[in-house]
Amino acid sequence: MSATLWQNATVATLDPALDTAYGLLPQHDVLVRDGHIAAIAPGGSLEAEHCIPLDGALITPSLVDCHTHLIFGGSRANEWEMRQNGVSYQQISAQGGGINSTVRATRETDEDTLYRLSVERLRNFQHEGVGLMELKTGYGLNLETEAKTLRIAQRLQDEGHIRVSRTLLSAHAVPPEFKGRPDDYLDEVIRNIMPTLWQQGAFDCVDVFCENVGFTLEQTERLFQAARALGIPIKGHTEQLSLLGGSALVAQYGGWSADHVEYLDEAGVAAMAAHDTVAVLLPGAFYFLRETQKPPMDLLRQYGVKMAVASDFNPGTSPFASLRLAMNMACVQFGLTPLEAWQGVTVHAAHALRRDDFGCLKEGKPAHFNVWNTDTPVDIIYELGRPFLRHRVLDGRITN
Repeated sequence: MSATLWQNATVATLDPALDTAYGLLPQHDVLVRDGHIAAIAPGGSLEAEHCIPLDGALITPSLVDCHTHLIFGGSRANEWEMRQNGVSYQQISAQGGGINSTVRATRETDEDTLYRLSVERLRNFQHEGVGLMELKTGYGLNLETEAKTLRIAQRLQDEGHIRVSRTLLSAHAVPPEFKGRPDDYLDEVIRNIMPTLWQQGAFDCVDVFCENVGFTLEQTERLFQAARALGIPIKGHTEQLSLLGGSALVAQYGGWSADHVEYLDEAGVAAMAAHDTVAVLLPGAFYFLRETQKPPMDLLRQYGVKMAVASDFNPGTSPFASLRLAMNMACVQFGLTPLEAWQGVTVHAAHALRRDDFGCLKEGKPAHFNVWNTDTPVDIIYELGRPFLRHRVLDGRITN
């Protein structure tokens, strides 16, 4: 069996079982055998035929971005420029802009071009050490284009770019052909799009935008009931712009995560804690939309709700291809500690996707980790723009 010994590292395991900040183990070696972590032990106590000296460099788990909308056609930069020049979103939407412009562009862009665009957008995440990324649909809003998006997501993994978790977000908005008929569109999602693609094994989880500009609480529950009948895990975009009770509903249905949660109340926090539903914080959208209502951080801590941090990369409200930036924003805007931010992109983000193969470093787990040119985890959050990443390792293989 082939083995590689990563020698003399500062290992931030992020293992919750270790009673140290970051699960930090200074001057330790990591033994990798057949793509898995065989041992983590004090320096000099392990041997292998292939050794890589690190001289104290930092090893952390691979980063996990648990909420993205990476795959889409077109650009909305011109719309942002218009808004900066005083044109309202309502005016832009009336001229065919907004999410419908992205839907139109995604439908019209051929699959190979969409794949190429996605690979280009993915590069910065790779350079930042992201090993697992959730990829949502939601810019197709019909069976053909949602299927196209999911094929691209799978292709990104199959061709070695990233590990993926695929989420069906057909209930993202009402497409133009169903304008004014949200219930009819939801029928199409429930009766055709979702069961067809689930039967094909095309996605892992189903999502919905439960909001006063999206789908109502009642419509959201219809979707969740249909998903439950098919055995499909659920999650939700909830409490971003108003308090509808969507987060509590996600929790009631055993949902993996409730995402955004700026307007979340104590009843919702309690429900999430009771059902182990992760709160996914998305500070990029908060910043870009100039929001002022912050997530209830003290309540989330009080109830012990796991908090993940994600980029929410998308063309309309968070055009930032940087999970490190999201970590910094989560600290500066929402008051996370650096340790909480690191937990938010490792162990808690992995739990938000129910992916036990990522999240922390311990014996027996797949060898998904990063090597950084520092010995201090906070540097990765603090000094943005500096390329700290030395190696990105997936299944024991260096991928950069």
